[in-house]
Amino acid sequence: MHLSVVVTILNEVENIQPLIDRTHAALGECDFDYEIVYVDDGSTDGSVELLKSLADPRLVVVELRKNYGQSLALMAGIDTARGRYIATMDGDLQNDPADIPAMLALVEHDDWDLVVGERVNRQDGALLRRFPSRIANWIIRNLSGVHLRDYGCALKVFRAEIAHDIGIYGELHRFISVLASLEGARITQIPVRHHARQFGKSKYGLGRTFKVVSDLLLMLFLKKYLQRPMHLFAQAGLALFTVGALINAYLLVLKIMGQDIWGKPLLILGALLVLAGIQLITVGIIVEVLMRTYYESQNKRPYKIREIRRTEEEALSWPPVEHADSRSRPAGRRED
Repeated sequence: MHLSVVVTILNEVENIQPLIDRTHAALGECDFDYEIVYVDDGSTDGSVELLKSLADPRLVVVELRKNYGQSLALMAGIDTARGRYIATMDGDLQNDPADIPAMLALVEHDDWDLVVGERVNRQDGALLRRFPSRIANWIIRNLSGVHLRDYGCALKVFRAEIAHDIGIYGELHRFISVLASLEGARITQIPVRHHARQFGKSKYGLGRTFKVVSDLLLMLFLKKYLQRPMHLFAQAGLALFTVGALINAYLLVLKIMGQDIWGKPLLILGALLVLAGIQLITVGIIVEVLMRTYYESQNKRPYKIREIRRTEEEALSWPPVEHADSRSRPAGRRED
């Protein structure tokens, strides 16, 4: 299977058949095999029944037991997909399948691992959708270090190995680009079409703002401190402990000079800072042990190798034999 198109839906019964027809129209003339993987995330409007009634040999229907959220539904679709490349999009007809071939060509021929769509002419409400999205995009861009213009577009095309490596837990589907960056993916973004919603009701609103902020904090930790959590907790802990120790030393001097320090707010602050510093340092040690357990218990490595190239002569004689006059590796070996 060359391409898998993963679509997650929740109560989109009126949009199913039009989107399938548009996908076939966009990919039907391509000279590769493809499948359309629909993941139903607990719909109650007859979406599953409609999908099961369709006699489409390219259609794969994944029915979840209940509503798990878009992130886990997307994970289920990616796990089910059999394609060498995976495209994802929403099931509300706002993404256009006609953009998939151009995005796929960039992944196939231009050595990108992930191509993300940018909704340049977004057909959503300005106050409740576009304005909050611009603010969120600016925050994510500046804090994550992944410089894209639109992080919220569901239309993406991956190499399958990248899609399978990222862990889309909780509600991290908004941060797929950041997660892919953690896996060492090469990422680019191109303009795509965006259509106004014709049927059904949007599942997004201002209520997700706080979820986005909390998930962003998690992304920052994963990106900067996952492999060295002690640096985060120990630095903060040492800073608090030092300030608390200085306060206590100052109060000790006052006590020696005969002043009464009992009941002073500064005494309570010094004690709290010392205890908080000790706790943060302890948490850092525990998280450091957990990080090592995470990698070593599953034989994982905290690095990703994109490619190893060897010359044919070296490959036939690998591993190299050390000679008395040479302790270096054979010439011609290059590791990327």
